[in-house]
Amino acid sequence: MDDKIIVTNRGALVAKYGRAGVAKIKAAVAALIAADAARGIKTRLVNLDDDTTMKKFKGSGVTSANSARQNKDAIDAIFQHANPEYLLILGSIDVVPHQDLVNPAYAPPSDDPDPIAYGDLPYACDAPYSRDIATFKGPTRVVGRLPDLTGAKTPAHLLKLLGIATKYKSRDAAAYAGYFGLSTVSWHKSTELSLFNIFGSSKAVTLSPPSGPRQPKAKLASLAHFINCHGGDSDPRFYGENQQETKQPPSLSSTTITNTISNGTVAAMECCFGAQLYNSIMLALPIPICQNYLAQGAYGYFGSSTIAYGPSEGNSAADLITQYFLMAVLDGASVGRATLIARQRYVQQTSELDPMDLKTLGQFSLLGDPSIHPVAVTDPTSVPKGVDVHESRRLERRERRAKLRAAGELLRATKPTASHKDRKPSRSPTVRRALANIAREAGIGRSKGFTAYAVKAPPSGRSRGAKAVPAASRYYVAIHRPRKNARLVAAVAKEVAGRIIGYRIYQEK
Repeated sequence: MDDKIIVTNRGALVAKYGRAGVAKIKAAVAALIAADAARGIKTRLVNLDDDTTMKKFKGSGVTSANSARQNKDAIDAIFQHANPEYLLILGSIDVVPHQDLVNPAYAPPSDDPDPIAYGDLPYACDAPYSRDIATFKGPTRVVGRLPDLTGAKTPAHLLKLLGIATKYKSRDAAAYAGYFGLSTVSWHKSTELSLFNIFGSSKAVTLSPPSGPRQPKAKLASLAHFINCHGGDSDPRFYGENQQETKQPPSLSSTTITNTISNGTVAAMECCFGAQLYNSIMLALPIPICQNYLAQGAYGYFGSSTIAYGPSEGNSAADLITQYFLMAVLDGASVGRATLIARQRYVQQTSELDPMDLKTLGQFSLLGDPSIHPVAVTDPTSVPKGVDVHESRRLERRERRAKLRAAGELLRATKPTASHKDRKPSRSPTVRRALANIAREAGIGRSKGFTAYAVKAPPSGRSRGAKAVPAASRYYVAIHRPRKNARLVAAVAKEVAGRIIGYRIYQEK
């Protein structure tokens, strides 16, 4: 039985690098497989486009490299037949694509410009191919991606990443006690709360402005990074923002972090497009920030492919899912298991998943080898006679996976979601007045009305009994850009029994 399976598309790699380049990649993968074996992890490489190999998994080979459906079906076949504890996607989105999930918050007249929330979430779920994010509310699998450069002509970047994964070393937890925390001034309260939740202290937060884009090397040397700044589409920079929300100077860039990121770094980024794998070669831009982190030795990078949201004060949406990831890593989880824990915990923390929750769940993915443990795992305290340490760890992993699978299956069976428009929205004057009040507070113009979403509860998740907590009947979402070049503002309101009982106001990250 394989503990870890590496999947890629050989034809897509040959088209990028030629047979000689692919031979170098194959040799680097062989070195990783040997290193994994020394760590007690049995690893195998599978080419998703090899029909003969895929038939052994009772599946079919991928004939169109950019087909989200074919790639999802192939990876599902691998899990159903081999059930690996780790799955590593080798290659960027032009080798194995992100899944093309429909963004439920994209509903004109809403101003959210993302029709698709791209990500690897469906690969981490047992549910079959779908474009509805609500289908994937119960993740069960440990999955990560080691991306080459999109559009690259030489495999040098990917070879470097494979070498880092091959030679990785776990460190004591104390090595990750210090952190680099970067925030806009406008979001400093939210960021400080996040840092306190993760590290127990927020005193070391760096604010932009005035800081940036060249951050002190001593701060960037910290092994744990948490960044809550603005990001842009196909943009190699993050941006700060002053308290008045009138200036957004660069806070960090792919160029300024070169030769500053420490080997072993783990990063959680709330920023819009913080993990977007754009084609820097075609666009003649510096490589994405996420790729520069990985090239310098980052073990795990958790971020969003599209526009992310969060409040200016308090924690919600992107704040929470990124927190949960770092917390799990610091607790000793592999970066892949930390991603699964973060996704499950994010689904668990809300009574229903509204459209913004679903977009958040779908858009955040892990870049890095999922089997890497940044924080050293303590050897088993009691190893049965005749069983070696590696086998004991394998048994522990299987027990953890079984528990995580059960948790994911429960979420899938019981968690209500709101991913589709309600064809019969409430006509209650009370609801309309409440929504108007919320729109005024959020600074959303009257011309940008709320879109209603029906809440769908699985049969096993419907409340029963006289004391059951009333479930939401629908959610309302409005997204608006208050002025030219301003960041988006989103308002989400919850209706129960003909009344709006709660709301949240988000800002574009």
